[in-house]
Amino acid sequence: MENLKMTEEWDKVFPQSDKVKHSKVTFRNRYGITLAADLYIPNGASAPMAAVAVSGPFGAVKEQASGLYAQTLAERGFLTIAFDPSYTGESGGEPRYVASPDINTEDFCAAVDYLLTRDDVDPERIGILGICGWGGMALNAAAIDTRIKATVASTMYDMSRVNANGYFDSMDADARYALRQQLNAQRTEDARSGSYARAGGVVDPLPEDAPQFVKDYYAYYKTPRGYHVRSLNSNDGWNVTSALSFMNMPLLAYSGEIRSAVLMIHGEKAHSRYFSEDAFRRLAGDNKELLIIPGASHVDLYDNMEAIPFDRIEAFYREYLK
Repeated sequence: MENLKMTEEWDKVFPQSDKVKHSKVTFRNRYGITLAADLYIPNGASAPMAAVAVSGPFGAVKEQASGLYAQTLAERGFLTIAFDPSYTGESGGEPRYVASPDINTEDFCAAVDYLLTRDDVDPERIGILGICGWGGMALNAAAIDTRIKATVASTMYDMSRVNANGYFDSMDADARYALRQQLNAQRTEDARSGSYARAGGVVDPLPEDAPQFVKDYYAYYKTPRGYHVRSLNSNDGWNVTSALSFMNMPLLAYSGEIRSAVLMIHGEKAHSRYFSEDAFRRLAGDNKELLIIPGASHVDLYDNMEAIPFDRIEAFYREYLK
């Protein structure tokens, strides 16, 4: 297992709770990459407990929204982990800043592996929670991993779809081909220079005519509300190889076969709401729910405690992780 360098001081964008015990843990996925996670255990809880693994948003780190979700659920009685995906944050993997629908789906399954090794976790009461781009990865994991009993996808993005089709499905086949040409030309340049170009991240400085959702991202990732030094969204973005990978490997191909419970949450005003509504239509069974939060934007469901429906999330997990 890789020897990771992890900070021990509290460096989250949210305050530490005195209702839970916090520590750092590591585990390895099936690609041999060691992942770093924050473990949150409720004070005075009795084992074995229901457990939830949390990750996202895409490009963020566990010191941001995923940690807030994990700590809050631990305050409500669940053992939780918030983990950094492969190649990002404090997790291992080289080269840095790569994403993959395959490897990142495996990251969730590896988190379940880790939880199953703990004596204080009930192996029949394990759930996952994915935020934004990791909502799609969570559904992908739920489709393959029958050990997952309940899945929450909060303000979900389908990263394959947005890379292949653009925002609001604005790209056609010709535009997609032009994008492939551009990304592969960059690969050639990278191979010659021995470097890895970045793509994505949040535009800085922010143009005056930027769409509202870009302004929302900027307000989260470029201000103290959500900035973190290890967050790719706060800085330079992803290796361009990631975009090609997501364009060529669709997520959610088997989401209609998920038999375990699913709760999908989205904001009424979120620009990406159509992802959740479309994904929800693919699901089957009476243990699936789509919850639209009135008046909420996309980033409201990252860290706005008045918008995130933690009461409903808790009730969902208590119903299906019992």
